[in-house]
Amino acid sequence: MPTHSNRTTTPITTPITSDLLRGALDLEPTPHGVLPHRLPARARAQYTDPQLAMAESQPSGVRLLFRTRATTVELDTLPTKRTYVGAPPRPDGVYDLLVDGQLTAQATVTGGNTVTIDLATGAAEQQPGPPATLSFTELPDGTKDIEIWLPHNETTELVALRTDAPVEPVPDRGRKVWLHHGSSISHGSDAASPTTIWPALAASLGGVELINLGLAGSALLDPFTARAIRDTPADLISLKLGINVVNADLMRLRAFAPAVHGFLDTIREGHPTAPLLVVSPILCPIHEDTPGPGAFDFDALAAGKLRFLATGDPAEVAAGKLTLGIIRDELSRIVRQRAADDPHLHYLDGRDLYGERDFAELPLPDDLHPDAATHRRIGEQFAELAFTAGGPFTGNGA
Repeated sequence: MPTHSNRTTTPITTPITSDLLRGALDLEPTPHGVLPHRLPARARAQYTDPQLAMAESQPSGVRLLFRTRATTVELDTLPTKRTYVGAPPRPDGVYDLLVDGQLTAQATVTGGNTVTIDLATGAAEQQPGPPATLSFTELPDGTKDIEIWLPHNETTELVALRTDAPVEPVPDRGRKVWLHHGSSISHGSDAASPTTIWPALAASLGGVELINLGLAGSALLDPFTARAIRDTPADLISLKLGINVVNADLMRLRAFAPAVHGFLDTIREGHPTAPLLVVSPILCPIHEDTPGPGAFDFDALAAGKLRFLATGDPAEVAAGKLTLGIIRDELSRIVRQRAADDPHLHYLDGRDLYGERDFAELPLPDDLHPDAATHRRIGEQFAELAFTAGGPFTGNGA
């Protein structure tokens, strides 16, 4: 008996709209298509820092999600790839394809724009390039949910979505939404692919929908980031704070504590009772007792290796300079102080995610960022501590 099929030999082009995306807070029309952003336009307008602009436009945690019977899916994208003068070449960004929640295929694309950055001077030069096509074929027959996780480390304009069967948005799956904010480690620096950055791994283990506001170099207690978190619907919120404040040498102790209080106050305006977890930095030996600023190790760069070092003077701690040890003490103190009036506020020492024992087994390759295996370790340990019985994301209000 013949069965009905709505597949067609003529590709169907579906407009890429916000109802087909998860993890983006804004969708900007461009001459080529649309550009997902992880900060809203109002936040982006308040400080046009190139590092922040690059970080928030890299779609870490952003994925296309749709339901279809299609066995062929094509996606035209315009990536912006980065190269660094004198540094080893960076691999192309990876796209992860999930079918009904299972990783089924991975792909990369060549072409696109290229930004060449001189680490010595900070100068950047952009070379335009053409869009490229990503193609997934021989997908399972029948109705299924397709997720295409975009590269966490490449700005990615979405140009066109083509399939051999109609697509429709996926209805609410009844999962809680977890919004996480952090630094380049949360952004996914040096992870193998977008579903293996530690927040994505933890979200999968916890059975939640991720909004990842990990912003490389930009977890700096900016008020516009706090307002973005305040205004974004979420059931669970975590903030991994501290490393960027140290390696940017942005604040002294006098400014840091009030800034943390203000950040939390703003978030609580929109999420008064949501479980809110403050996470201090993971172990990072170069900054444990040595203040910033952090810097590239140019001797290592001359040998073809990318490494970082701390350039501050530990003697300056007495004048209020910050180290990771001081940051942890302050964050713990602030959470204890506020928890008397905020029972849904919690603290997690980042060294419980990656500490001395982890460092001995899995050292940081560039002295700052975890590698792929360490992302998995951090994601698994976060899920164990936050999402299992007795964790801050399983109690009252969660």
